[in-house]
Amino acid sequence: MSIRPQLRTLLAALLLGITLAAGGMLIATAQAQTAAPTAAPADMVTSNPYGIDALWNQGDFVAKGTLLILVIMSMGSWYIGIIKLIEQSKLLKQGKDARDKFWKTGSIQEGIRTLHEDSAFRYIAEEGSKATEHHESKLLEQIDLNSWIGMAVQRAIDTIGNRMQNGLAFLATVGSTAPFVGLFGTVWGIYHALTAIGIAGQASIDKVAGPVGEALIMTAMGLAVAVPAVLGYNWLVRRNKVAMENVRHFSSELHMVLLSRSRAPAKAA
Repeated sequence: MSIRPQLRTLLAALLLGITLAAGGMLIATAQAQTAAPTAAPADMVTSNPYGIDALWNQGDFVAKGTLLILVIMSMGSWYIGIIKLIEQSKLLKQGKDARDKFWKTGSIQEGIRTLHEDSAFRYIAEEGSKATEHHESKLLEQIDLNSWIGMAVQRAIDTIGNRMQNGLAFLATVGSTAPFVGLFGTVWGIYHALTAIGIAGQASIDKVAGPVGEALIMTAMGLAVAVPAVLGYNWLVRRNKVAMENVRHFSSELHMVLLSRSRAPAKAA
């Protein structure tokens, strides 16, 4: 059996399908154009009169100030969260570089030169190396070398730990206070709702729905600000612990290496 008749049949079927599809599209377009004039005009579409825009336009200075505080809290928490995430990722990468490069060298000074100038692990190694060099004075000889190197390394660890903790207090503060700020806005809005009802002399749904709905927006915004701050704080604290564990492991190993190399010349003498 020849293949050409089959190809012709297939092409004919494809052309028929394309023709039918194009015809269907033209019919649908014509129907849409015919039904378009019957659609409601754009100016008749009702908008929500009780949204955030209405809250901002109709609210007093207390409501606007509460909204601004929540916005500042949200922006600050997201900014600090992103910055701390970058710092932690950088510290974890520096720890990997220290494991891959520092301990493969022949001396402490060579290992220090392999690390980046901004590396926290280089800072610890430099402080420990300086401690061994400055222990030769008569006043410091009263302190044993082990304690002196340990204090120098621990001071470097504390400095890095304090730097990694910067900003986390703000996240904790936002997570604990944002719901109460939103609740304050809600209470203030409900107070104005009750005032409007008392002035109108009737508790109809149009008198109650607007102010109460706007007041509840404050509570929702407070929760929307607090929940990411709390989640981010807990996550960043956990990552801080992992990063600082790497720092402590490196510091303990460095401490032992510095102590052993400092004792080697004394034994040789």
